[in-house]
Amino acid sequence: MATATSQNKWRRKHRLITSQLNVMARKKTHEELEDFAVSFLLRGKGEAVTFAAFVSQALIQRADFDAKAARILDDVTDAYHRDREIHSA
Repeated sequence: MATATSQNKWRRKHRLITSQLNVMARKKTHEELEDFAVSFLLRGKGEAVTFAAFVSQALIQRADFDAKAARILDDVTDAYHRDREIHSA
């Protein structure tokens, strides 16, 4: 783990472009983020969260002009809402 001095230096340098996101999530979600990191050659769970948001945004944009992508987005959304208690903390 980085020292407090180096963490503060990093925070000062990046304060206008990044912010820390601390969320409670089920252990399974953390494991899935680690799997994303390995599968897609990412630098860890933080980048896996960014990647998941990027993929979601890409699917939303694709759904605007592709019926199959819109159907996939609807199916995934419905499945998440149906099983929300299983997936969220």
